[in-house]
Amino acid sequence: MTGLRERERRRAAFIGPALVGWHARSGRHDLPWQQQRTLYRVWVSEIMLQQTQVATATPYFERFMARFPDVATLAAAALDDVLHLWTGLGYYARARNLHRAAQQVVAQHGGEMPTDFAALHALPGIGRSTAGAILSLAGGQRHAILDGNVKRVLARVFGIEGDMATREVETRMWSLAEACTPAEDVATYTQAVMDLGATVCVRSRPACLLCPLQPECSAASTGRQHELPRPKARTPRAARRARVVFMLLAIDAAGAVLLERRPTRGIWGGLWSLPEFDSDAALAGHARTLLRGPALQRPDWQPRALGPLEHAFTHFDLTIHPRVVECEATVADAVAESRELRWCQPEAWQQGRETLGLPAPVRTLLEAVAAERGALSA
Repeated sequence: MTGLRERERRRAAFIGPALVGWHARSGRHDLPWQQQRTLYRVWVSEIMLQQTQVATATPYFERFMARFPDVATLAAAALDDVLHLWTGLGYYARARNLHRAAQQVVAQHGGEMPTDFAALHALPGIGRSTAGAILSLAGGQRHAILDGNVKRVLARVFGIEGDMATREVETRMWSLAEACTPAEDVATYTQAVMDLGATVCVRSRPACLLCPLQPECSAASTGRQHELPRPKARTPRAARRARVVFMLLAIDAAGAVLLERRPTRGIWGGLWSLPEFDSDAALAGHARTLLRGPALQRPDWQPRALGPLEHAFTHFDLTIHPRVVECEATVADAVAESRELRWCQPEAWQQGRETLGLPAPVRTLLEAVAAERGALSA
């Protein structure tokens, strides 16, 4: 506890035992990754829980484990299989990093998750706090963690001022996290401090009367719970951005839909989507070029418009204008498949035979078109 004042040392010594005792009474004990707790299962859960609530992540975790029960299975899978099971969870770089990291574990560590902190931290997508959480929860090793929930707990207990994003405050927070982490019961403590931040010491309206740390909490004693940690400095809020795109729904004579893989950077990175354009004219021109020959036999064809579809992202709103192009040919005669283009039968992915990562609004469009074609053929 070098560098801490006497009051801070006393608080740090109080926190560990208080949280371990609280967790036995009030902590979460039945989360799926707490069962058969292994480095692999805890790793996957920690990645899923970044930017995601427990209730949302839980069914994804259970499906993921059923399909990829160990690191070797995940490493051997196609990226499309991984993204398919991640569809709807968002922040798809997490899934790509999981896949890359699993392949590195197989290639560099003989298929065994590393128990050395530096080796684990070196894997794609595993930061300092995540590595500490994995080794603490699954291996019982003493490592501090400092995710968003833990920062909030420690900032309030110790009355930490300043911007959490600055290096000076970040360094101080790590010192406090290290001081609070006990030598024993470290797995229980790690789970407890995360649980406390997620269920009691929440961002707004914290349940201080239920908090085991209240007797030593600076924020509670001074009534500053809603001031700490200090929110990030806000710049004047710009108007929420709006983006409009036109998506090509090219359907061949057998009902297959043409999909295009998105770049790894940007929204829906690495997922399969519909070809996207900035205007109707660009879409039509591309369709004429791409689906030439027997695919488009009528010289006067025009894309058929479907109603617009709205989709909200964190920082902007997306309006999709779907345009249906009915091809006269089957897949064999239309545009050839490649690494970036493929044809997909809606019936196949609806029944689960396909393993494609599809953005939620694209899946909605495909379902609508499949339902429409089914109604027309009935």
